[in-house]
Amino acid sequence: MAEERTERKGRREGGRGRKGRRDEQQEVREKPEFEERVVHISRNSKVVKGGRRFSFGALVVVGDRKGRVGYGLGKAAEVAEAIRKAGDSAKRNLQTITMRGTTLPHDAIGKFSGAQVLIRPASEGTGVIAGGPCRAVLELAGVRDVLAKSLGSNNHLNVTKATLKALDSLRSKEEALAIRKG
Repeated sequence: MAEERTERKGRREGGRGRKGRRDEQQEVREKPEFEERVVHISRNSKVVKGGRRFSFGALVVVGDRKGRVGYGLGKAAEVAEAIRKAGDSAKRNLQTITMRGTTLPHDAIGKFSGAQVLIRPASEGTGVIAGGPCRAVLELAGVRDVLAKSLGSNNHLNVTKATLKALDSLRSKEEALAIRKG
C-alpha cells in the first residue's frame, strides 16, 4: 500500500499528469505559421435616421519572417471582424522577397500613388530603421538589417503598397545575370 502511494505521488510530481499533456497541446496550437500585425484601423460613420452607424476598415500585414509577406484590407461593422477579414486577405496575397543574409541585396525605391519608399541594405547589427507601415512590412518579411525612408504621402495603405513594390523589385546577383543573358 505504501509503495502504491509513493508511485502515485511520483506520477503527480513528475509533471506528466493531465495538466502536463494539456500544456504540450497548447504549445503545439500556439505556434501559427504567419504572424499578423495590424497597421491601421479606420472608422467610417454613416448618418442614418436613428443616429450614426459606424463601420471599420483594417489594414493588416502578414509574414512568416522567412521571406514571405503580404497585406490585406478588411471592412466590417466590428473591429475584430475587420481584422480577421484583413488577415485572411493578406494570407491570400503573399509574395516572396529576395534577401541576402539578414539584409537586402541592393537599394530599391518603391512608388505607389503619392507614396514613395526608399529601402537600403545595412550592415549586420543595424536593425530595422524604418517607421510605421514600412517597419511592419520589413519586420514581418524577415529583414533584420535595413534602412528605410518614407517619402511623399504618409497614407498607410499607399506606404504599405510602395514598400511591397520596392521589395518585389529586388533581385539577387544570380537573377540579374540570368535576366541579362536570357
